[in-house]
Amino acid sequence: MLRIKTLAIVTLACILSACSNAEKKEEVNKNTSGRPARAAAKAIPDTIQNVLFFGTSLTAGYGLEDQAQAYPALIQKKIEALNLPYRVINAGLSGETSAAGKTRIDWLLKQPVGVFVLELGANDGLRGLSVKQTSMNLQAVIDRVKKKNPEVKLLMLGMQMPPNMGAKYTTEFKELFSNLASKNQMAYVPFLLEGVGGVPKLNQQDGIHPTAEGQKILAENVWKELEGLL
Repeated sequence: MLRIKTLAIVTLACILSACSNAEKKEEVNKNTSGRPARAAAKAIPDTIQNVLFFGTSLTAGYGLEDQAQAYPALIQKKIEALNLPYRVINAGLSGETSAAGKTRIDWLLKQPVGVFVLELGANDGLRGLSVKQTSMNLQAVIDRVKKKNPEVKLLMLGMQMPPNMGAKYTTEFKELFSNLASKNQMAYVPFLLEGVGGVPKLNQQDGIHPTAEGQKILAENVWKELEGLL
């Protein structure tokens, strides 16, 4: 009789163990197929970081019907599509020079910045301002950003001038961006307007500011380097 009871207990334990294992397998299957979002959500930080685009009218979206057509806004859409924890802040300002940007940056740094995208200097070049002074102004901006946000990730958007500015000036102007990017270990886009500059159908009547279609190309140019920082 005792032997029968013992066998019954062992049998019941085996049945319970099998049921438990089956339930665990079923739960694992649910987690790996039916509910992957819970695991993915744990990998995403709770804090949303700011991506600050600091630049000129090219960044501000001058002349567009809707500011949502400007390349920073298009990049925000890419970020949202990938469910990345970043928020784009468009701090582009038409007519901004490097000197003016140096005085404006402190106000923008009142908020934390996780990624800083620098698009500044084009108006200096169009006015034929000193390349050395432009470089010093941009370095001052970078220094202030790094001092306020030591862990910030940096992206430099390079610019080029048309040939009528003279070979010496255009060469020095182009190189100032790569030099600053190298010096400050910044990710680097050699020419923001690559594929757009000089293409009439992609620029507005002034021949300088991109159309909505042109802005899409700018967004792709920037995204190639920015995506790796996010």
